[in-house]
Amino acid sequence: MTDVIIIENGRHERNYWRDIWRYRELFYVLAWRDVAVRYKQTIIGAAWAVIRPFLTMLVFTVIFSRIAKLPSDGVTPYPLMVYVGTLPWTFFSTGLTDAANSMIGNSNLISKIYFPRLIVPIAAVVVAFADFLIAFALLIGMMFWYRFAPSWHVLFFPVFVAAGIAATIGPSLWITALNVKYRDFRIIVPFIVQLGLYVSPVGFSSSIVPEKWRLLYSLNPVVGVIDGFRWSLLGSDSQIYLPGMAVSFAVIIAFMWFGVRQFRATEKSFADLI
Repeated sequence: MTDVIIIENGRHERNYWRDIWRYRELFYVLAWRDVAVRYKQTIIGAAWAVIRPFLTMLVFTVIFSRIAKLPSDGVTPYPLMVYVGTLPWTFFSTGLTDAANSMIGNSNLISKIYFPRLIVPIAAVVVAFADFLIAFALLIGMMFWYRFAPSWHVLFFPVFVAAGIAATIGPSLWITALNVKYRDFRIIVPFIVQLGLYVSPVGFSSSIVPEKWRLLYSLNPVVGVIDGFRWSLLGSDSQIYLPGMAVSFAVIIAFMWFGVRQFRATEKSFADLI
């Protein structure tokens, strides 16, 4: 009996999301490879995932607490407040930077075989999330050091972790697509990340932002994620500004929709452009 190959127009489009599940092993391979490459031939290995946010916490504690004399949230120790804000920001910035360069870094694979290209930038975000989990272990140690126990708010922590993942994936997909077409974004992305570090409430509490600017400030989706992390982990001393949180979540959803839409719209041309 002879096998018959049927070429059906538009089949890949209709089965795209099913294909992502079919190629899940490739997703695992790419993520694990990127984890291994990140710390290959390094002296202290995965400890870099802790050192980066820890050093950021030290610098911001000196600048904003010792020099600028900015207040903490209630009785929360300032270093603890800053480190909790550093965790989601480091995850966001690392995921965004790695995803932006992921298609270029896998150009040989992309130009040779078919698979849903969405796997590549999302695998890069997963690697950044692995760093986040390692850095989170230090937060647990800091809470023991300061004898600071989380309240019942910690039950909502997974919600804000999911929001942080979504806030990272949406812009990452959009910038990844742009970076394939316009290589200038390799220079622009580090600048955006550096600027965002100082306009996001990483080294200070967002409560110091004047009330009339809070909604506008919350258009930065990372603001809602950082505030959510602090509220869920540090208790009632870190208050949530509900209108701003709603705005941040709406922006996250919009970025996710727009990012997937733009990535899918340009995906077919990636092999030619790379």
